[in-house]
Amino acid sequence: MKNELPKRKKNRLTDYDYSEAGYYFVTICVRGMRKILGSIVGANCVRPCLSAYGNIIENEISNIENSYENVKIIKHIIMPNHIHMIITIDSEDSGRTQFAPTLSRIIKQFKGSVTKQIGFSIWQKSFHDHIIRNEKDYLRIWQYIEENPLKWEEDCYFAEKLYKI
Repeated sequence: MKNELPKRKKNRLTDYDYSEAGYYFVTICVRGMRKILGSIVGANCVRPCLSAYGNIIENEISNIENSYENVKIIKHIIMPNHIHMIITIDSEDSGRTQFAPTLSRIIKQFKGSVTKQIGFSIWQKSFHDHIIRNEKDYLRIWQYIEENPLKWEEDCYFAEKLYKI
């Protein structure tokens, strides 16, 4: 059929329980890849200079751990138009009756809280995740997050590469 919309590729692994204990690499992008979260200042910048929106996001990242006692943010970086995080979910029973959060629930709550504070949504639909399977994978991702500001202009999310601005 001519008018058929393209099928959206599934973002999550089929039959994987995203509330399972594990390490997850998450990337969340700003809609339209607009650089509204901060800026990279200088060639040796190791942390972006955050905008007001970036500061709200920084605060909400720390609030994730307050919302879920079995969830930790091990490492994160707020880039001008996206966020990277290493999130761990611990399966240890905390004695609470609350159900185990899924990765999607954690990100949905995070994005919703930021949206409420800003007054409108800045987010691209969904998010990208990668299940970290071993120490080598973990170290590679850790290094990628650490070096992301230094390699900003080479980054696949660098907006000038994606759009004519």
